[in-house]
Amino acid sequence: MKVAIGADHRGNEARTHLVQWLGEQSHGVVEVGPDTDRSCDYPDAAYAVANMVASGEADRGILICGTGIGMSIAANKVNGIRAALVHDEIGAELSRRHNDANVLCMAADTLGLRNFDRIVQTWLTTEFETGGRHDRRIRKIGDIECGGEPETGGDAA
Repeated sequence: MKVAIGADHRGNEARTHLVQWLGEQSHGVVEVGPDTDRSCDYPDAAYAVANMVASGEADRGILICGTGIGMSIAANKVNGIRAALVHDEIGAELSRRHNDANVLCMAADTLGLRNFDRIVQTWLTTEFETGGRHDRRIRKIGDIECGGEPETGGDAA
């Protein structure tokens, strides 16, 4: 799998760690954004990674900043992106199974490097549950993204 990964200054150490770890797992990795511990703006990396995923240049994206919040907000502004802020393996699994998240956002300030490995491993290996309510909900997200109201109908389960 080809993974685009970006970070701001607060997520740079985690990004460096994950680039090596992803390579050891035989994933293709594309790093975007500055490789620095000096202050930089998270929307720049979020935009670059999200665009790579949306255009198909990368299969999935990973973004890391201090809290993960800014990255997820910025990435979700790009059409076709479903960025999920994840803090643990359960969130990683459900963001893929139920929401088909294509960009993973994480908090450098609260997750240790070993937690990053486990979260990313879970996120990359979990498949989306196609069919039924999850497909319908993803379509509704697409409706909103295109400026429309979510199409009504379907089972609320």
